Amino acid sequence: MGPASTAPPGHATAATYDGGMEDEALADIADRLYAGDLDGFITARATAAKEAAGQDKELAAAVRALAKPSVAAWAVNMLTRERPDILAGLSALGERMRSAQESLDAAGLRSLARERRTLLAAAVDTARTVAAEQGRPISGPMAADVEETLRALTADEGAAAAVASGRLLKVLAADGVNPVDLAGAVALPGRLPAAPSFPRSTPPPAAQDTPGAGTRTTPERASQPKPAKPRLEAVRQAPRPASPPALERAKAAHADARAAEEEAFRRSADLQAEAENARTEISELQQETAMLRDRLKAAEERLEIVRRKLAATSAEAKQASRAADKASRAAMLAHERVLRLGSK
Repeated sequence: MGPASTAPPGHATAATYDGGMEDEALADIADRLYAGDLDGFITARATAAKEAAGQDKELAAAVRALAKPSVAAWAVNMLTRERPDILAGLSALGERMRSAQESLDAAGLRSLARERRTLLAAAVDTARTVAAEQGRPISGPMAADVEETLRALTADEGAAAAVASGRLLKVLAADGVNPVDLAGAVALPGRLPAAPSFPRSTPPPAAQDTPGAGTRTTPERASQPKPAKPRLEAVRQAPRPASPPALERAKAAHADARAAEEEAFRRSADLQAEAENARTEISELQQETAMLRDRLKAAEERLEIVRRKLAATSAEAKQASRAADKASRAAMLAHERVLRLGSK
């Protein structure tokens, strides 16, 4: 059997068996399923489960528990398998962005944010091409979900590991502050490395002086009692000027905010364009629906006419059949009479 599940707390551990162990056979089956056609996923899963049932009932049950991915997640899985170089570039960019954030490099963050926009646009175009080559073009809203997932990849190593697995089940989203929520986001989460928690862009306040904080307390000073200060003297003390580290952090935070603002405006413009495309598509579909309704109405009217004609024809056919039977009997009687008269 395979390695024990190491999924982070709170993450789904679907498709596990044998006391929580994930088997290599299950992983191989999952990889084949998630690399296949999206429309044929259910059928392929049922076939794989049936084949596995002949050897291991628990394995078959685990295969049946493998969830079908969303369209956007499937498109990302296809991109992972067909163009891993695209994801490698985005992952490397994410590492550089986190490094710039840790070093408070405001100018670097702005430059990297622009580079990320370019790489994301190219990656989404490639994902749409790969999906179309697989026979499943993706719409504008689905492409936006793909972009959101790839943006999460650049922000979070856990998200990057989930995407790299090729077994993504749903869209990922990063808020830039908290780790990306991977609960239920990937099949066989126990086969992913644990996602580390990233350091915040602002170092802990204890690492440097801050306005009004005073001198950091050392073990020696902590052991000595502090003389009480008159309240008036404490109030009159002027605030200390911001230290250079605090200023640099403020600059980095400002650069981050500006980059987020640019990203939000670009995202808004993209969504407005997608909304306009959706409105156009709706209008075209409404026209097509109206045309199909007219065709359906005409077909129903023609169907009613043909049904009435069939009923009339069937009635005439029955009458003709009865007349034929009657004529046949009359002919038989006439023939018998001829025979009788001829024998006299």
